[in-house]
Amino acid sequence: MDQQPPGDRAAAGSGVPTPTCYRHPDRETGISCTRCGRPICPECMVSASVGFQCPDCVRLGSGTGHHPAAARPRTLAGGAVAADPRLVTKILVGINLAVFLLVSVRPALVGDLTLLGLAWDPSPPPGSVEGVAEGQWYRLVTSMFLHQEVVHIGFNMLGLWWLGGQLEAALGRSRYLALYLLSGLAGSALTYLIAAPNQGSLGASGAVYGLFGATAVLMRRMNYDMRPVLVLLAINMVFTFTWGGIAWEAHVGGLIAGVAIAVGMVHAPRERRTAVQVGACALVLLASIGIIVARTMSLT
Repeated sequence: MDQQPPGDRAAAGSGVPTPTCYRHPDRETGISCTRCGRPICPECMVSASVGFQCPDCVRLGSGTGHHPAAARPRTLAGGAVAADPRLVTKILVGINLAVFLLVSVRPALVGDLTLLGLAWDPSPPPGSVEGVAEGQWYRLVTSMFLHQEVVHIGFNMLGLWWLGGQLEAALGRSRYLALYLLSGLAGSALTYLIAAPNQGSLGASGAVYGLFGATAVLMRRMNYDMRPVLVLLAINMVFTFTWGGIAWEAHVGGLIAGVAIAVGMVHAPRERRTAVQVGACALVLLASIGIIVARTMSLT
């Protein structure tokens, strides 16, 4: 069977070739290197003073008299291009799976790590008051990596792997990790604020919905067809508000945080990129802390 050469795949139902990345022939793209003109995908694109360049051209430009760091490949958001663009995603999946296995062996840990506002725990006698409002702040984070059901962790890890790998490649490891953790924290904060104090909540859904929001922002920035991710997000939101037992607050909080952080990440002007990105993350963090402090004061 004949195969189409990389960078010249025909679009279905038309005779017009659709460009594909010269390093990843299975990925269609509408972006080309401003130096050599070869098509590049988000994983391969390196920000330049004008447009984007491919990693090969960036390396070839290292002898132009600039400092070596100036020609180092960078991601769309300014992060370093890593040899393994899914390393952080793999680690996050591993942590979630490790906690799931640990809880399977020691089920009592669920009560100690679940997000809980304020509730009375009668065991062991004589009982005690538990929850974030009681000073157990760690529950806001530990609940992000806690799952009890196979279906729950299966869906969350599928979303993390599918969305996380592409975002990690486009943002860089540190920016991607900040996006994940802050989206999860924002989801926990909104749950803590709105849910009943004695309602337990757990799962990585807040962080995953943050990745959904960031993916939509990134695709809009790259002028990609947003319909697939928007349809998938709409379906998930329908499930969020129609299925019982789902902490919709975490989904909404994570989604809002993911969109806000991603806008700061991918739309920051080059000359002030780091300051804008840090500022976007700081605003989400401060908003989350403000919500947590306000809710704690109302409960105590």
